Amino acid sequence: MSASATRFKSWERAVVQSGAMATRKSEVLAAETVSYLNRAMATLRDIWEEIGIPEEMRLQRTEMVKEHIKNLLNMMVVEEETLKERLLKSIAQCRKDLDALCRELQLDPLEVEEGGTVLQMEKNLRTYVEILLKQKKDRKQELETLQEEDRDLCDVLCTPMFQIDSNAVPSQEDLNRYRQHLASLVAEKEKRHEEFVGAKRQIILLMEELDHDPETSFELDVVYESEETFCLSTDNITALQTLLQQLQARRALNEAVCAELRARITALWDRLQVPAEDRDAFAVHMTGCRAKTRKALQLEVDRLEELKLQNMKSVVQAIRAELAEFWDKCFYSQEQREAFSPYYDEDYTETLLELHDTEVLNIKNYYETHKELFEAVLKWEENWRLFLELERKATDPSRFTNRGGNLLKEEKQRAKLQKTLSKLQEELDTRVHAWEQEHNRTFLVKGQQFMEYVRGQWELFHQEKEKEKQERQLKKSRQMEAEMLYGSTPRTPVKRRVLSPHTPHKLNGTALSNATPNSTMRSACGRTIYHLPTPRLPPSGGKSGQARTPGPPATKPRRPGHNERNKENVQLNGTTLSARTFKSFQV
Repeated sequence: MSASATRFKSWERAVVQSGAMATRKSEVLAAETVSYLNRAMATLRDIWEEIGIPEEMRLQRTEMVKEHIKNLLNMMVVEEETLKERLLKSIAQCRKDLDALCRELQLDPLEVEEGGTVLQMEKNLRTYVEILLKQKKDRKQELETLQEEDRDLCDVLCTPMFQIDSNAVPSQEDLNRYRQHLASLVAEKEKRHEEFVGAKRQIILLMEELDHDPETSFELDVVYESEETFCLSTDNITALQTLLQQLQARRALNEAVCAELRARITALWDRLQVPAEDRDAFAVHMTGCRAKTRKALQLEVDRLEELKLQNMKSVVQAIRAELAEFWDKCFYSQEQREAFSPYYDEDYTETLLELHDTEVLNIKNYYETHKELFEAVLKWEENWRLFLELERKATDPSRFTNRGGNLLKEEKQRAKLQKTLSKLQEELDTRVHAWEQEHNRTFLVKGQQFMEYVRGQWELFHQEKEKEKQERQLKKSRQMEAEMLYGSTPRTPVKRRVLSPHTPHKLNGTALSNATPNSTMRSACGRTIYHLPTPRLPPSGGKSGQARTPGPPATKPRRPGHNERNKENVQLNGTTLSARTFKSFQV
């Protein structure tokens, strides 16, 4: 049961209660009326007696009162019966109206209690009819309001109106669906309006940037029509996005063309060695992508191209320098470089320039495509050069005179580099293998496969180490043979050192404490042997084990490990000789 029906039932019960109270009052009034009639007849009889009206006339007069009262009551009865009939007709009409209203308002049929009086029933039915009529009117008014709002939204969005029978009374469900539909239309309108405003702003900016004036009627509507009156239909929004994409594509094309022209200008400036003053004068056109900017860039390119033709040789040489730089970055071998024969052509023509331009473009693309791999190889090269530098320092005898822990630092750095090189080699081996699988060709570093190139570098390194070792051994062998054959060569010290008087020199059991540094003696073989002076460090303040940093040595210091290499010396007539010298003597 609806809320209105519930309210009507409550009101009906109240009416019944008030009717019962009125019934009791009418009974009291009827008794009072009969009493009043009796008193009036008694009063009339008394008056008639006082007047002396005969009995017959009294009867006549009483009859007249009777008829008068009878007629009056009959007339009243007729009126009330007429009222009753009218009420019954009203009840019938109300029932009919209620049924029709329930059908129109899509309500359940009304159940009216039959126990009440006619007047109560008529009043109840009439009241309920009034309530339903008010509901019908309210629904129709709300429907008209919703349809008006729907009409406005559909005009803006160019969509069909909500399908509903305007002549019928809508149900509450219909009205709820209509409200939800309008709410979605309002949200869609706000969305499209925001999209239109944003797109319009971008379109105007792009048109200004591209120096483009509106041409079509749609473009004119977008730019000049009010935002509130523009039709936000799906087709218009789609056309708006299409126009925006077209303008963005044109701007992107302009940007690409301008970027290409600027890159070309920069390259030509570098090749032609254009002064900085001329470049600064043109700097205003090196940003933006407007139509006038693009035109200015194109004019500058044309001017530089013409200037390039006039300075063909210098331009080609500049391109060759750039090409050599990229060859180095890509680790090209000499054979790969010689494969580009125009590089060595001395006939500077426009065709030669075009060939160089094409080659530079190709090598640039090749380098940019595989830049990460080349940078990794370069990193390995840099670490390898640093490793070789540390190895070179390791063979430098002067490093032992350095203080401050440099030797330890170099050893730690060399150990770290060896680990780094090993790790880089493994990573590069994996990446190069993947690259070769992907591109189905060999990755070359200076004309070799990468790992072959790495192995070759290590082999060269070991060969150089072995060569240096052999040279040192050969030099030592020749020096010792010369010393044994001709005696040691006296060396004049830069600064004479004072020998300690307590340092004896023994030969054949004879003390040579008074021998001078350059004194000589005869060997057992009749040769003159020069004894090299043995420098001693001056006293260091009485602290043993702590030597001060000496100045420039007076004589060449002994090589490390010299005493160990002479452990196999033998005694000949009390004179100490090496095994090699002994053999030479035997010969």
